[in-house]
Amino acid sequence: MTDESPKEEILINVTPSEVRAALLENGILQEVHVERAALRGVISNIYKGRISRVLPGMQAAFIDIGLQRTAFLHVSDIVRSPDGDDDNGELPNIRDLVKEGEEILVQVVKEPLGNKGARLSTFITLPSRHLVLLPAGDSVGVSARIEDENERERLRNLVSELLDETGGEVGAIVRTVAEGADADELRADLNFLLKLWHVVQERCSKSKVKTLVHEDLSLPLRVLRDLVTSDVEHILVDSESDFEAMQEFAETFLPPVAPMLELYQRRRPIFDLHGIEEDIHKALDRSIPLKSGGYIIFDQTEAMTTIDVNTGGYVGHRNLEETIYRTNLEAAVAIARQLRLRNLGGIIIIDFIDMEEEEHRDAVLQLLEQSMSTDHARHHITPVSPLGLVEMTRKRTRESLQHILCEECPSCGGNGFVLTAETVCFEVFREIIRQSRQFEFSEALVLAHQDVIELLLDEQAPALATLEEQTGKSIRLQPETLYLQDQFDVVLL
Repeated sequence: MTDESPKEEILINVTPSEVRAALLENGILQEVHVERAALRGVISNIYKGRISRVLPGMQAAFIDIGLQRTAFLHVSDIVRSPDGDDDNGELPNIRDLVKEGEEILVQVVKEPLGNKGARLSTFITLPSRHLVLLPAGDSVGVSARIEDENERERLRNLVSELLDETGGEVGAIVRTVAEGADADELRADLNFLLKLWHVVQERCSKSKVKTLVHEDLSLPLRVLRDLVTSDVEHILVDSESDFEAMQEFAETFLPPVAPMLELYQRRRPIFDLHGIEEDIHKALDRSIPLKSGGYIIFDQTEAMTTIDVNTGGYVGHRNLEETIYRTNLEAAVAIARQLRLRNLGGIIIIDFIDMEEEEHRDAVLQLLEQSMSTDHARHHITPVSPLGLVEMTRKRTRESLQHILCEECPSCGGNGFVLTAETVCFEVFREIIRQSRQFEFSEALVLAHQDVIELLLDEQAPALATLEEQTGKSIRLQPETLYLQDQFDVVLL
């Protein structure tokens, strides 16, 4: 580890129905993982499913794996030639590969998101600490995060030799944490994965259709397998039972990690350390303030996430261009952190403040790429577009933090706004006129939110009197504390 490497620690908070894991770099929260007992994720789970529909127009099939919504399997996740396509550059027709009613072994590669079902693949992967087994593969890949070419070649050759020893026609991917690993460590991982694959095959042959064949590890154990790198110095766990389970798992599969584990027993809640709870709540806000006085706006939709950078009250430099440049530099670092913390994925459009100098634009883009370098999720950043926008993608495999912790606002239905009290007053007037033309009644009782009633009694009182005169009906007002601002009823008496 170099002096420039961030000092990382992992904190795990366990309650009866929820487990949360926080990854910190130099005391600053970077990632939050949440797993709830009632809504445990299905990513990496292996199912024995049945093909319910094949859609040639979409080159896809819908698979019933026993979840609430049918899952989605694209033709590219069924067949793959060495160069990624067929010889003629086209994928085969999906009807030549699968048929409705067939049983199929599939793995979830993307959680159900919003109204979309899970994304599946027939290319099963089984991860361990150092390796990912590819039962349908025949080659060895090395993580791109291992940059030293000599080390990449050493690992590729070593794993290839180990695969030859087993005699199995399988492939493997060498994970980032395998950098520096010796032959014994890699052999132990490979033997474990081959045994696991044999168990999965046995279970599949005996299982009924639409059932779970293999479930991924619980969050605390996944943290040990996936998040612990050479930069992690210690792991705090506030549950004795989970601490013991993690210790046993580490001693069995990850001996170097075992000394990092520590049972947290202080009275102060573990997520109060380093202000983690506060940072989680801030990550749910639409606006993020910058220390300079500027701010960033995050808007998350089903299609994409848009990010807008503004100077706010920042006037800290002698000229406007320098002020804009400094704000954009600060924003680039903050955006990279928020993308990880909020777990935003898919298409992301960033609207930095317009910069005149090309040198400044290049520096901001370079800092964004540098700040994203520690992100575990695969991402791709494009140069600044002619419109001054930065377009990027970030792999989305699970729900964002907002989707896990929040739900649609019952007042606005997810629109982000509600009708004003004045607009509701005019709707009340139109409803009374409509009712007076259709029914006979002597008095109308208006039930509405307190703010609407106050407006009717104050600014709209002359209009209300005119309406009584026009309709010849008496209008009585009654506030309802449980009504939302844009909710009202007109009761005929």
